[in-house]
Amino acid sequence: MAFFLIALFTLLPYLSINGKPAVLLDIAARRFTLFGKTFLPTDTLLLALMMLGVFVAVFLVTAVSGRVWCGWGCPQTVYMEFVYRPIERFFSGAPGRTPTAFQRSPAAQALKLAVFFVVSCFLAHTFLAYFVGIDRLAEWVRLSPARHPTPFLVMAVTTGLMMFDFVYFREQTCILACPYGRFQSVMLDRDSRIIAYDTRRGEPRGRRQAAAGDVALPVIGRDAPRTGDCVDCGLCVTTCPTGIDIREGLQMECVNCAQCIDACDAVMTKLKRPTGLIRYGSLTEMNGSPRRTIRARVMVYSAVLAVVTTAFIAVLATKSDTDVTVMRGLGAPFATMPDGTIGNQIRVKIVNRRDTESTYTLTAEGLDGAKVESEAFPLRLGPGEMKLASAVVAAPRGAFSSGFREVDIVVHDGTRVVGRRVHRLQGPAAGGSTSGGNRGPGLDKESPR
Repeated sequence: MAFFLIALFTLLPYLSINGKPAVLLDIAARRFTLFGKTFLPTDTLLLALMMLGVFVAVFLVTAVSGRVWCGWGCPQTVYMEFVYRPIERFFSGAPGRTPTAFQRSPAAQALKLAVFFVVSCFLAHTFLAYFVGIDRLAEWVRLSPARHPTPFLVMAVTTGLMMFDFVYFREQTCILACPYGRFQSVMLDRDSRIIAYDTRRGEPRGRRQAAAGDVALPVIGRDAPRTGDCVDCGLCVTTCPTGIDIREGLQMECVNCAQCIDACDAVMTKLKRPTGLIRYGSLTEMNGSPRRTIRARVMVYSAVLAVVTTAFIAVLATKSDTDVTVMRGLGAPFATMPDGTIGNQIRVKIVNRRDTESTYTLTAEGLDGAKVESEAFPLRLGPGEMKLASAVVAAPRGAFSSGFREVDIVVHDGTRVVGRRVHRLQGPAAGGSTSGGNRGPGLDKESPR
């Protein structure tokens, strides 16, 4: 799993879906591409549903499988245990073993730091590719840092932070910086799957010699005091990256890496005793009762996640490649135009969500004699660009028998209709005055308050 995640993290910036990067978080342009779909800052509902879905999914996975993310998916654990720690063992020797002459030499320590720096630099560049794209990153690498000082500074700082984290700070990141461990008390219950020590089988601890042919016999002789299977070797504590004793129960520092399970099973195998003294399980199982997989918390989390996921898919499926918003203009509600028609000022916000430039025109439909006057249209927008333009919708005076009339504001891109919004025009009621606003040239000005 660790090697798969490392390969995925490294290759993902190079992958394309529907002609777009698989993942590109372009903060400068405020465009976020995820698996072939581009999200803009105007996609507040989609972004909110996505974040809510992520949080609920974390709650659900934690309630069912405990801190499986920390032990199996977190980059801190993956890179620490499968990249940096093997490099350290190669140059400095494994804990508990006598280092070789080369491993004790200053040259080995210098080479270790050099390899750490190269790996950190590579990870920093890969991290930067998620925000600028692989093509721009390749161009920056070939140019002088003076040509792009800000990205170079980001890369340098990221490299330094990775060196500090993986070379010095290490497990303190999980204990002090990451909030996930502190949240586990509200996300776990007695039926959540965790790494646990079987106290009923292991206690009381003590070194003993099992009788021949009976690997689970808990006594030395007929009159000897009972001892459990735990021989108190301390390997579960030695191998724990955060230095806790799992025999003292579930603790905030446990990251579910399962190294204590491997160490304990190895000892039990050598002593010819059953493995699983430390194993994946729940507090309910450790007390001798069956574990409940389906329970109220899991059902609530699953239902909420299903609703959020369905809403996200529905909104995403109905999302157009052009966002159109029609708002009432500032100033007087309406005005009499020089030709006697009634004019309403509107503001139209258009967001081009395409990857190509588009030109938009504006028309009014659903009302005979209605027309749109604007110097801003045709409106040309680049990829991902947004503009707010003003226009005047003029309609015959006789259309406002009740003081208002609805009209369709239609936006075209030259080939098809990309937006149709119903807008209520205001005008004089039958027999009413026409003093509802400015006349003619003053229509585009905001009236004094």
